[in-house]
Amino acid sequence: MKPAKSRSSLFLSLFLGLLSLFFLYPIFLVLINSFKGQFYISEEPFSLPDARTFVGLYNYQNGIQKTEFFSAFGYSLFITVCSVAAIVLFTAMTAWYLVRVKTRAAGGLYYLFVFSMIVPFQMVMFTMSKIANLLHLDNPLGIILLYLGFGSGLSVFLYSGFIKSIPLEIEEAAAIDGCKPLQTFFLVVFPILKPTAVTVAILNAMWIWNDYLLPYLVIGSRYRTIPIAVQYLQSGYGSRDMGALMATLILAIIPIVVFYLTSQKYIIKGVMSGAVKG
Repeated sequence: MKPAKSRSSLFLSLFLGLLSLFFLYPIFLVLINSFKGQFYISEEPFSLPDARTFVGLYNYQNGIQKTEFFSAFGYSLFITVCSVAAIVLFTAMTAWYLVRVKTRAAGGLYYLFVFSMIVPFQMVMFTMSKIANLLHLDNPLGIILLYLGFGSGLSVFLYSGFIKSIPLEIEEAAAIDGCKPLQTFFLVVFPILKPTAVTVAILNAMWIWNDYLLPYLVIGSRYRTIPIAVQYLQSGYGSRDMGALMATLILAIIPIVVFYLTSQKYIIKGVMSGAVKG
C-alpha cells in the first residue's frame, strides 16, 4: 500500500512541477527578451540573449523614461497600499458586526455582500464611472473608495467564516473586563483575524496592483498607474517598443511578487479558515 502511495505522490509532484514550469515560462520569455534589441525580440523571441542581441539595461532605461515609471509606481503604490489597508480594516469590522448581530437586516446585508461577488464588473462600469465623475472621485483618493466597494464582497465572506469559529466567550470576557465594542474588536478580535487579514491583503493587493480597467475608466491618463503607463508604450497603428514594454513589465511585477512570496504561507490557512469554518 505504501509503495502505491509513494508512486502516486511522486507522480503528483512531477505533474505539479511541470505545470508550474508551464505557467512560469511566459514570465521567463519576458525576462530574457527585456535584454534584447527590439528587432531581435520579434525575430528570435525564444532564444537567449547573446553578444549579438544583448543590449544591457537600455530597455529598462528607455522604458522608465517613456512611461515616467517612477511617477506611475508612486500612484500605484499609494492606491494599492491605501485601498488594501481600507479593505482589510473596514471589511473586518463589517464582518464582525454582521456575524455577532443576529438580525434580519444584518443577515440580508451579508447576503448582499456575497451577491456582489458574482456581479460582473462590466455590468456596472459605465454607471460607476459616471457616478464617480459626479461625486469627484476621479482621483487617487476617490478611487480608494471604489476599490473598497468592489473588494468588500470576498473580504467580508472570508472574514465572516473565520469569525464564526471564534468563541463568543472571549469577547464576553473582554466586555466583563470593561472593554467597549471598539476596544474588544481591536484588542481581542482583530489580532485573532491575522491569517485571514493577510490573505485578504494579498488577494486584494495582487488585484489592485495589476488592475487596468478601473483606473483607466476613473482616473484615466491624468494619474497614470503602472498598467496604464505600460499601455501607453503602444502607439498608433499598433506599433510598439517591445524592448521597453518587456522591461517595464518585469519592473511592474517585481514588487507584487516579492509581497506574495513573503506572505504566501498565510493564503491557504486564511482561505480555508474563512471559507470552510462556520
